[in-house]
Amino acid sequence: MKAIVNVSLKQGVLDSQGKAVHHALDSLHFNGVEDVRVGKQIVLQLQESDKEKAMSEVTKMCEELLANTVIEDYEIELV
Repeated sequence: MKAIVNVSLKQGVLDSQGKAVHHALDSLHFNGVEDVRVGKQIVLQLQESDKEKAMSEVTKMCEELLANTVIEDYEIELV
């Protein structure tokens, strides 16, 4: 089973990397972009086949290592 974890800054937290990308897009004349938020995606190949156990394990991974839950949100997708 594969787990896809998307981590992004919480709303209200300044995303300086997103601002830099937005500025660069503007300078390249991509003017239709209102805002940019940059995050990270982590893909885990799991041995666990039980979805409930896998979700529990990946949630624990996120809480302890993969995301800084003070300033970041995360979403988990099991495929």
